Amino acid sequence: MNNKHETILPDGWPSPKGYSNGILAQKGRTLYLGGQVGWDSNEKFNSDKLIPQFEQALKNIIAVITKAGGKPEHIVKMTCFCKDRNQYLESRRDLGKVWKEIMGNHYPCMSMIFVVDLLDHPALIEIETTAVIPD
Repeated sequence: MNNKHETILPDGWPSPKGYSNGILAQKGRTLYLGGQVGWDSNEKFNSDKLIPQFEQALKNIIAVITKAGGKPEHIVKMTCFCKDRNQYLESRRDLGKVWKEIMGNHYPCMSMIFVVDLLDHPALIEIETTAVIPD
């Protein structure tokens, strides 16, 4: 059985950069993750900067998915909530490097939403994730 999800790109559409327009998930168990912020396993923020918080949030996501028996490539959807649009835009190249280190070349369906604030201070980013882990 093929355990790889299928990326969907309508004919004539340009390839998206850093995300997928659609993913057709294989049969499996669906894992919904609560929003992950950039704190460590003791709920302590080690930085008030976006890049290290983004890195830690991704690591937290992978920890939950791994515990459920999954891998990064099983992620089908991410919704990112970010407090600082300018810092995000200025950091895109470095955020991309962090992404590659943790996620490789896997790009799920993604949304980036800019918000006024997040519950956990001094969080700058929170990421909700859905994964489908093959049976």
